[in-house]
Amino acid sequence: MRLRVLAVWLGGVCVLAQPDSVEATLKRAIELHQAGRLQDAIAGYEQYLSQRPSHFLALSNLGAALASLGRYEEAIRRYREALAAAPGHAGVRLNLALAYYKSAQFEPAVSELESLVAARAGDSRAVLLLADCYLRQGEYRKIIELLAPREADFSQDRAFAYLLGMAYVLDRRTELGQRFIERILGQRPSAEAELLLGSILRMGGDHPGARKHFARAVELNPALPSVHAFYGLALLETGDPEGAARQFRRELEKNPHDFDSNLNLGALLRQERKLEEARPLLEHALRVRPKSPAARYQLAALYADLGRLDEARGMLEALVADVPSFVEAHVTLARVYYRLKRKADGDRQQAIVRKLTAQKEGDTTEANRSEAPPR
Repeated sequence: MRLRVLAVWLGGVCVLAQPDSVEATLKRAIELHQAGRLQDAIAGYEQYLSQRPSHFLALSNLGAALASLGRYEEAIRRYREALAAAPGHAGVRLNLALAYYKSAQFEPAVSELESLVAARAGDSRAVLLLADCYLRQGEYRKIIELLAPREADFSQDRAFAYLLGMAYVLDRRTELGQRFIERILGQRPSAEAELLLGSILRMGGDHPGARKHFARAVELNPALPSVHAFYGLALLETGDPEGAARQFRRELEKNPHDFDSNLNLGALLRQERKLEEARPLLEHALRVRPKSPAARYQLAALYADLGRLDEARGMLEALVADVPSFVEAHVTLARVYYRLKRKADGDRQQAIVRKLTAQKEGDTTEANRSEAPPR
């Protein structure tokens, strides 16, 4: 948009006077935004903010326009500036959380949403978005703590039933999860119900049965978040890694931040020695769930494969300190030590592996003995 300006000569220098009305710039930017002309609206908001840098509405709207174009980091900065001008504004805080969520920055999204839910317990959008963040982080008990007390408020909400049902199932409380499956099934056949049923069977070790339900879920709604990831896991567990890889890729096409798809496709590519293709997937899986032992291990092992031995060593040392029973991590750390010519450290890790393996075999023998029928 071209603003009308006035050229004024002062001492031989041409100086552009201020536009007739700075506020007209904001009005026009809002009109462009409402018309869907986002790039032009962004230019208008930025021009207005050059004159009114702390204007709440302009900052908030600019953040929304940037987020609509997927420019989440810029949107986050503008939302934060808007909140500095109007601290505690619920709508902007929700938009800020959404920008974090859509850019797979789940920890800051959770921080914003937890504060928002604490202040506005009845904000259903914030409650469900927080539950979804917990689901993506693998924090199933937090979903239950958040949603179970609110069941009466969401009695007809399919998203609520799906999130709480899935949390119960993944927390291995399948009887409670079954109740929400029945609620969803009572409405109409749905991908959500098939996904929950498949998850129950998978938790019980019936991988072929789970595979059938996940395939049906994909058929009913291929756009359901994580549906291809769950189907891929079932294919992997029933001996079809190629089919699994296809499903993980399909999930990532529409949901590039899916943890299971990034992790498992990266691991499959690593097994095929496609290391550079695997690297961004495993790095992204770790960004999504920084505390995941599986993601930490796979990325460390990949770095070892790539010859980045010091990085691999540091990650593996931290991992075995946090999860001392992680046998594969000790095995890989021993190999890294040997490659670094640290034989004594490698030998120590090998001794730990032998001890852990013996303990595991002893536990298995004891379990088998306790399950043996009386003579």
